[in-house]
Amino acid sequence: MMDLLYYAGAFVVALGILITVHEFGHFWVARRLGVKVLRFSVGFGKPLWSRHVGKDNMELAIGTFPLGGYVKMLDETEGNVPAAEVHRAFNRQHVWKRMAIVIAGPLFNFLFAILAYWAIYMIGVDGIQPVVGKVVEGSIAQQAGFQAGDTIISIDGKEVQSWDHRRLYVFQRALDRARMMFEVRDTQGRMKRLELDLSNFPVQDVNSSLVERGIGLIGYFPEALPVIGAIEAGPAMRAGMEVGDRLVEVNSQPVQTWEELVTLVSNNPGNSIHIVVERDGKRHDFDVTPDAVEQGSETIGRINIRPQFSEIPDDMRVKVRFGLTSALMEGIGNTWRMSALTLEMLYRMLKLEVSTRNISGPITIAQYAGYSAKVGAGQFVLFLAVISISLGVLNLLPIPVLDGGHLMYYIIEAVKGSPLPESVLVWGQQIGVALLVGLMVLAFYNDLTRIFL
Repeated sequence: MMDLLYYAGAFVVALGILITVHEFGHFWVARRLGVKVLRFSVGFGKPLWSRHVGKDNMELAIGTFPLGGYVKMLDETEGNVPAAEVHRAFNRQHVWKRMAIVIAGPLFNFLFAILAYWAIYMIGVDGIQPVVGKVVEGSIAQQAGFQAGDTIISIDGKEVQSWDHRRLYVFQRALDRARMMFEVRDTQGRMKRLELDLSNFPVQDVNSSLVERGIGLIGYFPEALPVIGAIEAGPAMRAGMEVGDRLVEVNSQPVQTWEELVTLVSNNPGNSIHIVVERDGKRHDFDVTPDAVEQGSETIGRINIRPQFSEIPDDMRVKVRFGLTSALMEGIGNTWRMSALTLEMLYRMLKLEVSTRNISGPITIAQYAGYSAKVGAGQFVLFLAVISISLGVLNLLPIPVLDGGHLMYYIIEAVKGSPLPESVLVWGQQIGVALLVGLMVLAFYNDLTRIFL
């Protein structure tokens, strides 16, 4: 329950920050272009808090539902406007001004991401040495000549400071089906150049586990202990097991490693098993029936627990840090690559080349928010940067009711010299709402299947 509250709190804080950034972009540009702002709201629905400020008596508000926000401007299409203030109405502005106000929200999301990356890379972010821990048998990486213990120095001439440092770049090159040149140092200290050929790599396999499962390169990872590090709703929780429990026996068989535990549980889908754990120096017995879960062509048992990991040795830790200018260039580069990658993945989903399972909803985002907040402020800021980029890209899509849809209308207006008919705008809004609802349903479905399947 405490984990759930922590994740929810981190999610609300993250959303609040990013929505404020987005809406501030609309607000700031509107004010600079002479448009009167009536309300700045973070969240929708009945205000939980509000206050009027400034000479225009603008209302600041926090709404009941945190999934969004808005800036309400003076507009003749939404009510009567005093004659003395008609020149400050949004609808009376030149089309180029309206375009600037609409696009400002997403642009501020991108700017926030750049500044977040810039700050974190100047301070330094903790990471793990770019050392190959394992090369999967028969994988592309093995064919390229990688060996356990190799330290990755650079990829296509780009310096690699940690295991995850150039992951976005590798994603993009995989989508491009390109060849990448790795410079590595082996365990004997000898330098070698290895070519990783992704020209025949299946696009549908480009996902979060690309490097490990797709390419076959597994970095150093702390040992998974036979101790419960996290527990979710399911068989173990129902039986009364808790975080921190050390599992010592399953069906009278001693458990020494996490792998042994996984094997014993997986081999008993739907069958009751007897588990002995050690808690606060005492032993406790539990009868647990693993859920039967389909995995590929087989059925395995799962009790919904995750391991606790051993500490990372100091010699495997690294701090990724750049100077003032280099950190800014890294921020711009990461923001650009992430934006381009998001758009390309969406495009390939529409072409049915990439699975829609890659779309995440608020539940998954809340979990990542909680995880990153627990790790530390730096990881939480990096998480905010990634989500801010996603919000920026999403809002620029040419879907009615989103900023990109309004921008599309204004571009058409600028070309044809007059606004689109009201009937077209109404139809567009209905289509836009339907598309967003469908996207949200898909995202929730993906979230729930990740938890329960």
